Amino acid sequence: AARPRPSFSKASSPASQAGNSNRTVKDVLATTVKNVMAPYTLGRQLVLSSISSMAQKPVVVTVFGSSRPRDGHPGYDEARALGSALAAKGFVVCTGGYGGVMEAVSRGAKESGGHTIGVTAKVFRSGPNDWVDKEIRRKTWQDRLFELISLGDAYVACTGGTGTLVELAVVWEMLNKSVINGKPLVALGEYWRPIIERVREVECADGSPWGECGRRLIEIASSPAAAAEYLSENLPASPVRNK
Repeated sequence: AARPRPSFSKASSPASQAGNSNRTVKDVLATTVKNVMAPYTLGRQLVLSSISSMAQKPVVVTVFGSSRPRDGHPGYDEARALGSALAAKGFVVCTGGYGGVMEAVSRGAKESGGHTIGVTAKVFRSGPNDWVDKEIRRKTWQDRLFELISLGDAYVACTGGTGTLVELAVVWEMLNKSVINGKPLVALGEYWRPIIERVREVECADGSPWGECGRRLIEIASSPAAAAEYLSENLPASPVRNK
């Protein structure tokens, strides 16, 4: 009797394999981040529902920056102007709740009639600055970071050190891998440009499939007013655009 001929399935092309691999990685990342962010998403809903004095759904801009600048320092003054500009556009300002840039941007927002949220962490032990309307206190540094990200409809990174670098990088990575979408990210001034441009070179090498190569995911704004204007124009739910 004739021996049956073995059958072989057609091998997928390298390009197809790469595409499937990228989709798999993206799906895994999306599922992982969704699970991690779930408790913070619920927290966001509760926080925003508590801001009952606003005529429409609050639109939150989370601002990252150094805790070092003090009143009179150029970085403090710039952040204060940013808070004022964001409040003038109708945004709720959210920060890490402590001093420096966080205090300054909250102060600027309050002085312009805005609302402020401060996300603090028990690990730091100190309380929020005097310009925070509503404090959200989380247990760990990591919980605080993901709360800040969850609360934001958009993000601004001011001058800062390693903490601000981590915050900028995590948001950028989540946008790059499309685990969050449609949330503008702004770097204020030229401070972060060298890092952004160098990382972008690496991200876009060899035909990378990720989001940064399709379009720039970080807008570099020349001034606080330019940052606020960019967010107003690029957020579908912008309070000013809804008027």
